[in-house]
Amino acid sequence: MKRAALIFCILLFFLYSCQRKKGESVFLPSTELQPLTLGMLPTLDGLPFHIAKAQGIYDSLGLDLTILSFNSAYDRDAAFQSKSMDGMITDYPSAVTQQAVHHTDLGIILKNDGYFCFIVSKESGINQLQELKEKNIAVSHNTIIEYATGQLLNKAGISQAEVNKPEIAQLPLRLQMLQYDQIDASFLPDPAASIAMNARHRSLISTQELGIDFTVTAFSRESINEKRREIELLITGYNLGIDYIKMHPQKEWKQVLIEIGVPENLTGLIALPVYRKAERPSADALDKAVTWLKTNNRISQTYSGYKNLIDTTFTKTNSTTIK
Repeated sequence: MKRAALIFCILLFFLYSCQRKKGESVFLPSTELQPLTLGMLPTLDGLPFHIAKAQGIYDSLGLDLTILSFNSAYDRDAAFQSKSMDGMITDYPSAVTQQAVHHTDLGIILKNDGYFCFIVSKESGINQLQELKEKNIAVSHNTIIEYATGQLLNKAGISQAEVNKPEIAQLPLRLQMLQYDQIDASFLPDPAASIAMNARHRSLISTQELGIDFTVTAFSRESINEKRREIELLITGYNLGIDYIKMHPQKEWKQVLIEIGVPENLTGLIALPVYRKAERPSADALDKAVTWLKTNNRISQTYSGYKNLIDTTFTKTNSTTIK
């Protein structure tokens, strides 16, 4: 199996290299490459990175990648601020908060594909969005979770003051509290969303249906300047990981799903995002995040640093725009 995976990696890398535009460099393994560390929550938007690492794609590229897992955006962001890692999968509100509030110098390099489901407890009695008044909806402050909750309430015609929004940053705790009817609802990413639905809790809507496409990969400016070659290889492996997912039956990489946190009995049932090759982050989505943060007084009204937050040097222009 490992030999077959190695052959696949070599063939894909060869094809990928041949398809690059004339004048672009082709990266080959080198002993001079520095290690790279990437942090993320246990969600499916990082699956291509996990696949590329597990199947030896990054080994074949000569990249020493370490993936760190965090149970909350708060823990992930704290590790990033302390320079415990080079980059992370995050979202636009979190990235802006890092820069505007914590004065962390970072750049967003690519979009990721993921979604969040708005799960309501089976004991809540909620069957439609308009029944959310006076309910407990758990959020994680200054993240896509809180942003999406606000958009959902707007859609339902419910004011922020008409619901309770306890902050429960830890993803496993948020899932557990939903399962034990200690909260009525929350946005959850997969695999947590599928675990909840398998226990007969319901999804009323997703971020996809709300037109929210907010997850991205960001790196510190220090790493962008000092590890550019390594980040380019990371993106190459990300694209090859997507190719692997599309070209191989799930049984060949089911263990990767299990290691992320998907129960074995759900591996064949979970709905994967439609993964796209690395694309440039959306300036439109970033603008929406900044507007929301300013409207809710989370960042200074004079903040303008986001205009340089997207790094345009790593990926092509995005092919889709957020409506």
